[in-house]
Amino acid sequence: MEAASPAGPDTPEPLAEGAAGEFSSLLRRIKGKLFTWHILKTIALGQMLSLCICGTAITSQYLAERYKVNTPMLQSFINYCLLFLIYTVMLAFRSGSDNLLVILKRKWWKYILLGLADVEANYVIVRAYQYTTLTSVQLLDCFGIPVLMALSWFILNARYRVIHFIAVAVCLLGVGTMVGADILAGREDSSGSDVLIGDILVLLGASLYAISNVCEEYIVKKLSRQEFLGMVGLFGTIISGIQLLIVEYKDVARIPWDWKIALLFMAFALCMFCLYSFMPLVIKVTSATSVNLGILTADLYSLFFGLFLFGYKFSGLYILSFTVIMVGFILYCSTPTRTAEPAESSVPPVTSIGIDNLGLKLEENLQETHSAAL
Repeated sequence: MEAASPAGPDTPEPLAEGAAGEFSSLLRRIKGKLFTWHILKTIALGQMLSLCICGTAITSQYLAERYKVNTPMLQSFINYCLLFLIYTVMLAFRSGSDNLLVILKRKWWKYILLGLADVEANYVIVRAYQYTTLTSVQLLDCFGIPVLMALSWFILNARYRVIHFIAVAVCLLGVGTMVGADILAGREDSSGSDVLIGDILVLLGASLYAISNVCEEYIVKKLSRQEFLGMVGLFGTIISGIQLLIVEYKDVARIPWDWKIALLFMAFALCMFCLYSFMPLVIKVTSATSVNLGILTADLYSLFFGLFLFGYKFSGLYILSFTVIMVGFILYCSTPTRTAEPAESSVPPVTSIGIDNLGLKLEENLQETHSAAL
C-alpha cells in the first residue's frame, strides 16, 4: 500500500503560476493603456512642435552669437506677416459668417487682446534673457503650465484626475534635471544685470503664453483653425509692426545684411510659421496643456544640436531629463481629461405637451370620482 504524497510541496506551483499570470495580465493592461495609437501619434506631433521651437532657438542664437543680430521683434513680425498673407487673406475670400469683415464686426476687440497677448509673450521672454539667468528662465517658464491648467479649469471646464497632476510633477522634475545638467556643464555663465526684473518678465511671459494657448484651444475647438491663425496674423502684424518701429528700428538699421543672415531669418520664419500652423492641429486632438508638456523637450533638442554647433558640453543628465519628461508626458496622455457639463435644472420645462397631459390627467381623476360616487 503506497503512502499518499503530501500536498504541501505541490501547493506553491499553482500559486506561482497564478501570480505570474496576474503580473503578465497587468503588464498587458499597462501596455495597452500607455502605448495606444492615439498616444504615439500625440507624442510624434508634440516632438514635431519641439523641433520647430528648437529651429527658432538655434537660428536666433546663431544670429546673436555669430553676427551680433538681436532683433526678436523683427523675427516675430516676419512670422505674423506670413500668417497674414496666407490665413487672413483666406478669411477675406470666405463667405457667410466666416468672412473676415463679419468676424471683425462681431469680435474685433477680443482678437486685439489675443494678438497683444501673443506678441508680448514672445517679446518679454526674449528680453528676460538680458536681465536674468538661463536657469531662472528655464525654471520660471514652467509657471505657465499651472496657469494654463487653472485657466482651462475655469474657461474650458476641463476637469483633471490625480494622474494628470502626477504627470505634470514628473515633467517639472525632468525640467529640474535639465537645469541641473546645465549648471554642471557650465552653461550658467551669466548672472544677469537685474535678476528680479528678468524673473518678473519670465513670469509675465509664461502667463501671457497660457492665456494665448487657452484662447487658441477654445477657438480651434469651437470655431476654426483658420479663424484663429487669420486673426492672429492680422493683429499680430499690426501690433508687432508698431512695436518694431518703436523699440528696434536702430537695431534693424545696424544689421550687416548678406545672404547668410537672410538665410537665417528665412529659416527662423519657416520654423515659426510651421509651429503656428501645426500647433492648432495638435491642440484640436489633444489639449493646450498636453501640448505644453510635450514641447518641454525643445530645450533638450537645442542642447543636442548645440553640442555640434556651439561646442556645448554633454552630460548624461540630459538623457535622463528627456526620459523623465517623456514619461510624464505619456502619463498625462494616458488618461483623457473630462469636460464638466453645466448643471441642469431639476424643474422640468413647461411645454404645451406637458400642459395637455396635465389636462388629461385631471379629466381622468374627475371621471373616476364621479364613478365612485355613483
